[in-house]
Amino acid sequence: MTTPPSAGDATGARILERLLSDPAALDRSVLAALGSLGEAALDDALRAFAVEHGGAALPALTTLAEAPAERAVRRAAKRALYRLAQRGLTPPPRPPARPVVRRRQEAATRAWISGVDGSGSRATWILFDADFGGSSLCSLIVNDTIGVVEVAGGEITRKRLEAELANLRANQKLPWVETEPARAVGLVAEALALHRALGTSPPTTFERWAPLFAGVAPPEPPPVPADTDPALAERGPQLLELPELAGWFLDPEGVQSDALELLQLRESRLVVSDQIKTEREDAILTQVVEREMPPEERRRWMRRLVEMAYVFRATERAELAGIAEATAASLESDAGRSPFARGLARRALELAGEVSAGRLSAAEVSRKPTPTGATADR
Repeated sequence: MTTPPSAGDATGARILERLLSDPAALDRSVLAALGSLGEAALDDALRAFAVEHGGAALPALTTLAEAPAERAVRRAAKRALYRLAQRGLTPPPRPPARPVVRRRQEAATRAWISGVDGSGSRATWILFDADFGGSSLCSLIVNDTIGVVEVAGGEITRKRLEAELANLRANQKLPWVETEPARAVGLVAEALALHRALGTSPPTTFERWAPLFAGVAPPEPPPVPADTDPALAERGPQLLELPELAGWFLDPEGVQSDALELLQLRESRLVVSDQIKTEREDAILTQVVEREMPPEERRRWMRRLVEMAYVFRATERAELAGIAEATAASLESDAGRSPFARGLARRALELAGEVSAGRLSAAEVSRKPTPTGATADR
């Protein structure tokens, strides 16, 4: 003879059936109702529930076993889960908890930049301080034709930073100056914008630093002063005599044929007056400048001069800064007759002649930036 279910059994069965379809329906009233059944009745109800539904009962039983209250309910649910486990039925493993990592909010607090070399590359150091202590140094080489060339850096102590800066100032040919962090960050933003325009990507070593530059718009380029003294522009070739500008010249690769023509003119056995030779050499220089310095290239050299003017002022060489700014202005108005532009061309022709004669390799004097950021004058 079958014993009819008690009122408690029926109540427990109804609650469990509801949880079967919606384990999230568990609340304090449901837990209280299950807890009121008594330990024996509750154990019987959960046993029957598990036998009837098997693996389908696992979500509801797991929810009850982790309930925040009603200890008796949790214990009974765990026993039911144990019985199912004896039959080979267990809940699926939970995904491992992801560690909570607080992202360091870092801000640029100090920065240094070098002068610009003959390929348009310059070094940029930016110190980032985290909001809970510690500092990171991002060391980059950026180039005005290809973008970010090289990236390195990492955690650094104050003492190590000062030692590295002292070593740089003692051993680098290009001058180093401390600058506003925003200026250095802007140079990196410009380099990244150049990558986007060219459809290229920075080195993979930049990835760890990329979030620190995300959303930074490239600034407007510094203007060329409009009220410069034309007489200072005539002194532009003096800049090319500076040790830090020894690598400033047009790319010799582009003037090989002109260098050969110039060499033939100088070595010709034809009796030609010095005036004619001078005029012909002058014409070769003019054609080189006009061909190798189209508007975009002129703007690039103007920007380099303005950037060097900033460095000259930072190193207390105001007169050189004035010459650099006046020279930049002269390139905008008449590059073909600019003494500075002609100096760039003349030096390129001389080096191209050395390459043709086998006394220099083309790689030694190339103005194309290299993957490591190194050029002949750095």
